[in-house]
Amino acid sequence: MDQKFFLGIGLAIVIVFAASSVYLNLQKNASDPQDHDMLYQVSTIDALMLGVYDGVRPVGELKQYGNFGIGTFDGLDGEMIMLDGVIYQVKDDGRVVTVTDSVTTPFATVTHFERDHTVVTTTPMNISSFTSTMEEQLPTGNMIYAVKIHGTFPFMKVRSVPAQVRPYPPLSVAVLNQSVYSYSDTTGTIVGFYTPVFFSGVNVPGYHLHYLSDDHEIGGHILDFTVPAGTAVFYDITPGFSMTLPTSGDFTGIDLSGDLREELSRVEK
Repeated sequence: MDQKFFLGIGLAIVIVFAASSVYLNLQKNASDPQDHDMLYQVSTIDALMLGVYDGVRPVGELKQYGNFGIGTFDGLDGEMIMLDGVIYQVKDDGRVVTVTDSVTTPFATVTHFERDHTVVTTTPMNISSFTSTMEEQLPTGNMIYAVKIHGTFPFMKVRSVPAQVRPYPPLSVAVLNQSVYSYSDTTGTIVGFYTPVFFSGVNVPGYHLHYLSDDHEIGGHILDFTVPAGTAVFYDITPGFSMTLPTSGDFTGIDLSGDLREELSRVEK
């Protein structure tokens, strides 16, 4: 056999190994939790509506999938805000604390926030006018967006729900005991998401927003606010979606076939 034959064999082997390497890298990237254009979610909003409150994922795991997000904690114990990779818990007494990675969540949505689109408000808006006006400013209503707003807000009304005990009530009952706080001229960050209407049952259709002040002293689920004119609203377009469902506990036995949209709308407001 001549030298050209062995050179040919060697080249073929190099090509095979190179192709294998590319394939493996593609496979790794396809399942890489660091996909920055993906919304990662634990469980569904309808499960939470029906009282599935037991934590199923440590919040430390959320940090693999994002540095920005919202949710709640085991037993529905307060409101979650993840900002710049730090997870905060707003307790029902209004206190804001950071949590350890071992604390669990029954429902959360997170992503890596990277600004893609900006809209500057032209008039002051409350929550109702904001949601309707700003929805019209989106490139499309059929996409997931992470939403981030930093500013000084003349009015901010937030809530937090106390921890629940078994037998768990549905969310519509649990929020009857929510703590509501109103603040004036507070400076901080609004953290949340816009999800399309076809996400009904999976997440909150439209805007779902939480608040955290810059001094980390106040926050919660936003019930109402005043966003001043000239405020920049930053959007991260997030076309990818990944969800982890509970594999045991209450989730496996509940009936998720009902339409809970009207009930969810009341709970959110």
